[in-house]
Amino acid sequence: MRLIFVNRFYWPDEPATAQLLLDLAETLAADGMGVTVIASHPGDSAVPETEVRRGVRIVRVRSARGGETSLPRKALAYATYQVRAFARLRAETQAGDCVVAMTDPPLFGIAAGWAARRRGARIVHWVQDIYPELAIALAGQGWLRLLSPWRDRAWRRADGCVTLGADMAAVLRRAGVAADRLEIIPNWAPGDLPAPAAADTAAVRAEWDARDKFVVAYSGNLGRVHDLGPVLDVAAAVRDPRVVFLFVGGGAQADQLARQAAARGLGNVRFRPRQPRARLAASLAAADVHLVTLLPGCEAYVFPSKLYGAAAAGRPVLFIGPETCEVADLVRRHGFGLAFARENIAAIAAAVARLAAEPDEPRRLGRAARTFAAAHTLAAAAAQWRRLPALQLAGAGTRRYPPPDA
Repeated sequence: MRLIFVNRFYWPDEPATAQLLLDLAETLAADGMGVTVIASHPGDSAVPETEVRRGVRIVRVRSARGGETSLPRKALAYATYQVRAFARLRAETQAGDCVVAMTDPPLFGIAAGWAARRRGARIVHWVQDIYPELAIALAGQGWLRLLSPWRDRAWRRADGCVTLGADMAAVLRRAGVAADRLEIIPNWAPGDLPAPAAADTAAVRAEWDARDKFVVAYSGNLGRVHDLGPVLDVAAAVRDPRVVFLFVGGGAQADQLARQAAARGLGNVRFRPRQPRARLAASLAAADVHLVTLLPGCEAYVFPSKLYGAAAAGRPVLFIGPETCEVADLVRRHGFGLAFARENIAAIAAAVARLAAEPDEPRRLGRAARTFAAAHTLAAAAAQWRRLPALQLAGAGTRRYPPPDA
């Protein structure tokens, strides 16, 4: 039996789902499973269309790329990848395999499930985001609800569904997914982030002109699902020259946020580009506090996995979003940060000022963050994946591909 993952991004790409899939695929391949990933080609002539890396066979299909902040161009990227990935999936899949469909592009699992069944293979949906509900919440396109019955049927007919938390799992249960086919497997910090050398962290802070500052950072995708406007409001309310707010990453809101910060004269707000995986540990550790945000109305359809990276770096979290959602509950229950509704700007600003003035408090919260991160690791997630009924046959298989780096 082979395990065939389908996701638009994989190494050498570095979006969040690419990094998560890289970690899991290579871990399962090291166990002796035959693992294939069908991804899109980055367009770099130096990247082959097919290769084996660390025991994982990578198949890359040509599709449109770029324009991630443009909805029409993103739709084109989705469509071209889906057509070519579907054709390749049908050619690759054999009886007894297990296909794992992720949610980039959205709803591709419907077609992947059909292809798997036609080949006598199993199908597992790895639900990182819940569409079309998320698109409806963000864009108000109610007609997309017409797709929900097709999606629900694909979930119910699957051999298994994996999602990230209790709020998301509740959506799958309402769609009729049986309890014995539904598993909650939280994400993890990329590559189980190691503790960076103090010199590396100091170098990042110096490069970002934040050597003597109290750094409040938002690190990751500046996408539409993240409620980032309140961060500028908090920055406007915190006029302590020792405190700086950093946005580290790119995405649909990046340019708009930069324009708004400039227009408001927020000199304490800075923007830095997305950091490569090799530098992520030092980048995350360069912050004193991490921001995690979520747009109200989206909490049941997505889970901000940047929470795990911040916790693994041993940094407190300030969550801005719905006060009754799972993320807020985790931060409060495990005691590694504070959670606020987006309207409580004055309270958030006061919390930032207090943490900046009392260094013992961020250290205490940081220790709790590391404890939380220790329970949400790649090893823990991989162990849950190995126990999935749909993957049990894979555990007895032998490696079909050359050894790592062959």
